[in-house]
Amino acid sequence: FQEISRHVRQLLGTEEPLFNRSIALPYRDNMGLFLERKSLSGKKADALTFSQFIQEAGLEPHATVPTLQQTQARAEADALLVSQGTQTQD
Repeated sequence: FQEISRHVRQLLGTEEPLFNRSIALPYRDNMGLFLERKSLSGKKADALTFSQFIQEAGLEPHATVPTLQQTQARAEADALLVSQGTQTQD
């Protein structure tokens, strides 16, 4: 079951909900928070839409926290640009 959950999170681009998460870290991504709310059963959870959740929670519509993979990819791309920039300056 955990393996399936991990693959679903990868497909959706959401991060794993860690219970020992530091409050110093940025907020979790909107989709992860929404799916956590939708995981509850009942009419209210079934009727909840993503835009309604964003509005009720007072979140920014497009605010997402990049996943670790996205952060690493950006760092690699930045390092490549820096190395290319130093090569052209020589």
